[in-house]
Amino acid sequence: MKRTFVLDACALIALLAGEPGAEKIRDIVQEAIDGIITLKMNQINLLEVYYCIINIYGQHEADKALEKIKEFPVEIIVGLADDVFKEAGRIKSKYKIPLGDSIAVAESSTGEATLVTSDYKDFQKIETFEKINVSWFR
Repeated sequence: MKRTFVLDACALIALLAGEPGAEKIRDIVQEAIDGIITLKMNQINLLEVYYCIINIYGQHEADKALEKIKEFPVEIIVGLADDVFKEAGRIKSKYKIPLGDSIAVAESSTGEATLVTSDYKDFQKIETFEKINVSWFR
């Protein structure tokens, strides 16, 4: 069975903006293209990417970026399965992190996937106490 990785919003933002760590995300995307791994992202986390691009570059650039992202080998999970819903609620309540982050954690933990992020502030404390695998890209 292929390993599964869940992308946090900051991973796609780093890739699109050429930020530090983008090369590691490029490698992960290439592994998905080559069929070595499976990539997933919840639509809520994709929304975070979209509104960040709108805030910095405007609506037109955000729409172009969204079309580019749709070409990536990333399964966009629409909605929340019951187990993800409950786990995201538990994580959000316990760790007081942003909703999108709690969804990314829940998608990775319930799907036995590795979370790809650089957000040490919110995820490092969770990694210490919860059963999640994190791949830090910077």
